[in-house]
Amino acid sequence: MAEETPEEQETSTENAEESNHDPHYEPIVSLPEQDVKTLEEDEEELFKMRAKLYRFASENDPPEWKERGTGDVKLLKHKEKGTIRLLMRRDRTLKICANHNIFPVMELKPNAGSDRAWVWNTLADFADEHPKPELLAIRFLNAENAQKFKVKFDECKEEVRKSQDGSGENTDSANKVAEKLEELSVKDKTKTEEKREGKEKAAAEAKK
Repeated sequence: MAEETPEEQETSTENAEESNHDPHYEPIVSLPEQDVKTLEEDEEELFKMRAKLYRFASENDPPEWKERGTGDVKLLKHKEKGTIRLLMRRDRTLKICANHNIFPVMELKPNAGSDRAWVWNTLADFADEHPKPELLAIRFLNAENAQKFKVKFDECKEEVRKSQDGSGENTDSANKVAEKLEELSVKDKTKTEEKREGKEKAAAEAKK
């Protein structure tokens, strides 16, 4: 076997040094660590549980339930204002998929007879930053978890009601919210029925 020439040995050594070289560069600008605000710092966590959230897309044809995300749903009470809101973020991305205040007139209703899912209306959900009315549904792992959520949700409604009564808030305002929620629910049902009737009529015409 031929011996390596000095030039070859030097080249081999340089290659070995290059492969073992681990450069370390100091940053030009040193940035201080900053705390990321979640806007939950001034709130007390009253409830937290994993669930899956849906919204009713009445704008679709046909209208349908669309999944909004899976994550922890929370009920949070503001330490100074006393308001209570429902907040839910998606797993991993932590993107908000539900964010609205709790009002005494809100009512959780069983979803299609399921014992682990609830449906309710909100006039102003801020999940997309801009408030808009939504018909939402939430599903839990089992009936026990769903019941725990409802119990706490109802407790929050009662606490908000007492807070409003104690502060002398105008009950007419609460009644208007109730009327609008009922109107929203009726509109969703009407849109669904109208689109279904339209499809049935079109199908009947096609058969003639």
